[in-house]
Amino acid sequence: MRKHIFNAGPCKLSDPCLENTAKAILELNNSGQSILEVSHRSKDFEPIINEAMALFKEVLNIPDNYHVLFLGGGASLQFAMIPFNFLKTKAAYVDTGTWANKAIKEAKLFGKVEVIANSEDKNHTYYPKGFKIPADVDYLHITSNNTIRGTEIFEDLDSPVPLIADMSSDIMSRPVDVSKYAMIYGGAQKNLGPAGVTFVILRDDMLQKVVADRPIPSMLRYDVHIKDGSMYNTPPCVNIFALNETLKWVKASGGIKAMDRLANERADMLYAEIDRNSLFRAPVEKGSRSRMNIPFVWADGTEDLTEKFMELAKSRKIVGIKGHRSVGGFRASTYNACTIDDVKALVTCMQDFEKQIKG
Repeated sequence: MRKHIFNAGPCKLSDPCLENTAKAILELNNSGQSILEVSHRSKDFEPIINEAMALFKEVLNIPDNYHVLFLGGGASLQFAMIPFNFLKTKAAYVDTGTWANKAIKEAKLFGKVEVIANSEDKNHTYYPKGFKIPADVDYLHITSNNTIRGTEIFEDLDSPVPLIADMSSDIMSRPVDVSKYAMIYGGAQKNLGPAGVTFVILRDDMLQKVVADRPIPSMLRYDVHIKDGSMYNTPPCVNIFALNETLKWVKASGGIKAMDRLANERADMLYAEIDRNSLFRAPVEKGSRSRMNIPFVWADGTEDLTEKFMELAKSRKIVGIKGHRSVGGFRASTYNACTIDDVKALVTCMQDFEKQIKG
C-alpha cells in the first residue's frame, strides 16, 4: 500500500510517472536498453527531451520568445549562475526566508544587492506586499513560494526591470503569466519529478544582457546551454524522462487549471483543520499561506506531544510531516501529486489525536 507522502522534496510522484519510469529503467521503448544506459544523443532519447521541452511550453503556456532548459546543479546553482550572467552593477532581491537568503548571499559575490522587501521582522511568516521596485537595477529576484516557512505570492508582479523568480516549489500549481518574467527557474523535485534536474525558462532578450566584460565558464552560460539544446554535457536522462511523464500526467489530468483547483482544495481542507483543532496553530499569516508547503505547530504548552503524534501518523502510513530543522513543528507539502485522500488521512489523524488528548 502506498503511503501518504508529504515530503518537502523529493516530492510524491504520480502513479503513471512511477510506473512508466520503472518500465523505462528496465527497457526504454523496446530499444534493448535502459533509460539509464541509453545515449543522450541517440534517436531513442532525443524525442523524449524534445517532447519534455514542448510539453513544458504547452502546459505552462510559455510564449515563443522563451527557451526551456534542463540543467544540473539544482536551484542552488542558479543562485550563483544568475548574477554571474546578469548582475553588472546592482540587483534587487525580496528576502522571504532561507532560500531567498541563500540567493542573496551568492549574488553579493558579483555586485551590489539591494533587499527591497523583507519579512524577517515577523520571522518570515508573511509575504511582503506593496514594495517599490527600483528602476536602476539589473533585475529583481523573488522566491515565489517558500518551502521552509510556508509563504507564497499568488500574483505575477508588474516589474519595470527584468523579473526573475525561483518557482521551485510552486511551478505547475497555478496559472502563471510567463510574459511578466524574464526568467523562471527551479529544482524539479518539488512538483515535477525526481531530484537531479533543474528547469530554466529564459526570455530571448536576456541573452543580450549577459555581462560582456566578465569571463564566464561555458558550463555556466545560458547561451551555451540554449545552443546545445540542454546537452552541452550529458543531461540526467532518467530525470528528464520522469519529468516528461509528469508533464503528460498534468496535461491528461486537466492541465494547470485542474492543478490550481486541486491545490486550493487540498490547502483549504488542511488549513481549516489546523485552525479548528485546539492542539495546533498555523504560524503563517492569512493571505500569505502557501498551498504547497503547509506548516503547523503546537498550540501553547503542548510541545511534549510531538513523539506521540508522530507515532500515530506513522501508524496511519503518513510520512514527511516533520517540520524543517530550522523551524520545528510540522509541515505538510501538498504538491500536485498529493491526493485529496492523502490530506483526508492527515486531517483524520489530527482529529483523532485531539480526541485522544482532550477526551
